[in-house]
Amino acid sequence: MNQSPLSESHTKESLVDLLSRVAQGDRLAFSELYESTHRKLFGIVYRILKNQAVSEEVLQEVYLKIWEKAASFDASVASPITWMATIARNRTIDEVRKNKLPDSDIDVDFDLIADDSMAPADLFTKSQDLLKLEACLGDLESPRAEMIKAAYLDGFSRQELAERFKQPLGTIKTWLHRSIKQLQGCMKL
Repeated sequence: MNQSPLSESHTKESLVDLLSRVAQGDRLAFSELYESTHRKLFGIVYRILKNQAVSEEVLQEVYLKIWEKAASFDASVASPITWMATIARNRTIDEVRKNKLPDSDIDVDFDLIADDSMAPADLFTKSQDLLKLEACLGDLESPRAEMIKAAYLDGFSRQELAERFKQPLGTIKTWLHRSIKQLQGCMKL
C-alpha cells in the first residue's frame, strides 16, 4: 500500500487500521495516514485560518496530536476522518483564539487544499449523507442551521456566535447542544 493518495482512496476500514497501527507506534503507518489525509485536513485548517503558512504550522501540530491520541480513537464513536477533522478544527480554533491572524494569503497553493479522489461508491455514499444532513439542517428552527454552519464550517467561537446572533452566551451553548442532538437523531433515521 505504498501508492500515492492521488491514485488511491483509502476506505474507512483502511484508515481505522492505520490509526490502530499508529496507536502502537508504527511510524510507517503514520506516514501513510499523513499521505492519505493531509490534504483534507489542510483544507479544514486553511478554510478557517485563510493563511497558508500558519495553516501549515497548525497542521503539523494536528498530526502530532493525532500521533499522541491515536490510542483513544474509537471506530464505534466516529469515522477516522471525522475524528481527525475534529482534532484539526479544534486546534485551528485554538489558534484563532490565541492570535489575531491576517485575513488571507494571496499566494496559496490550492493543489494542497484539494481533496483526495474518491471511489464512485464513496462519492455516492458521501453525496447521500450530505443530502440527508442538508435535509436535517432544514428541520432545525431558524437561525440554528446558520449557527451550526458558522460554528462547524467557519470556525466561529461560541462568543462570536453570541455577538453575531445577538443572544446571550448561555443561549448559544444551549442552542448548539440541542441542535447537535437533533441532527444526530435525524441522521440516524
